[in-house]
Amino acid sequence: MEHVFKFIKDSRLAFIKLIDGLSNEQLNEIPEGFNNNIIWNFGHIVVSTQTLVYTRTGIREGVNWVKYVDSYAKGTKPAYTVKPEEVEELKKIAIESIEAIEIDYKAGLFDIITPYETGTYFAKLNSIEDVLTTTAGHDNLHFGYAVAQKRIININN
Repeated sequence: MEHVFKFIKDSRLAFIKLIDGLSNEQLNEIPEGFNNNIIWNFGHIVVSTQTLVYTRTGIREGVNWVKYVDSYAKGTKPAYTVKPEEVEELKKIAIESIEAIEIDYKAGLFDIITPYETGTYFAKLNSIEDVLTTTAGHDNLHFGYAVAQKRIININN
């Protein structure tokens, strides 16, 4: 699983690099044809991974412990202009949360989980390894959306 954790971190660092190359206005712009923006896609992967890994597996109850969950959970849309301070905090949480999950994984916290089926891929996740592999795919799905949004924003500006 070491390679999966590395891939997730590397992918998130690539997403952060994309974010770092844009203004706050560009991060918050909702391109035509989309119902969200680049920063929402990034915030979504940050909160989704934590809830998928800990809550959906039955390790923790509820989602209120996940910072920004109300703003970026599945089914939400951008409801406010995200300030640079929040962007910086999301970038920090993006990496730190994966590092914390890796520590918990190595400590055996996820040896027994509650299996569940994802709404996005309709895949039955029976192990933490399934969850983390799906997380990598989910992260990159949203990174792809953000890359497409960046292209539209750059064409329009």
